[in-house]
Amino acid sequence: MIGQVYHVGLTVSDLDRSVAFYRDILGLRYEGELLMEGGETEAMFQRGNCRARVAYLNGSDQLNMPPVELIQFVGDEVAHKAADLFTTSISELCFYADDVDAVYQKLMEQGVECLSSPQEFDFRHDGFGRSRAFYFRDPDGIILEIMQPLDD
Repeated sequence: MIGQVYHVGLTVSDLDRSVAFYRDILGLRYEGELLMEGGETEAMFQRGNCRARVAYLNGSDQLNMPPVELIQFVGDEVAHKAADLFTTSISELCFYADDVDAVYQKLMEQGVECLSSPQEFDFRHDGFGRSRAFYFRDPDGIILEIMQPLDD
């Protein structure tokens, strides 16, 4: 009934700033922007006079890799709540990296808030393998993760 993930949507307060972060800092490819408005948009978001700028970025040309959808509601104040790993919600959006340490270093040099340095995890006893990963925040404080699977 349900197939692959089509995209992952994040509500942001400033679309231009967020596009610049995901494109210029994280290296995702900008795919374009659209404006959602009208009756269908109002019905979808359950808000009258709703307008939303929506941009898509992707780090892969593979069809099974969903793009990141950034949504900025036009003319509406977005409620800002600090992202918290211990609150029921989407906890983080995880990106793959070939060299987690190099990505961490680049983010630190760019002044990006990282929640820790890269940490190594070994879940082979659970059938999942080993990896190195760390969490960081985007300009709106949304928690993101970089993960590098390690060969056994």
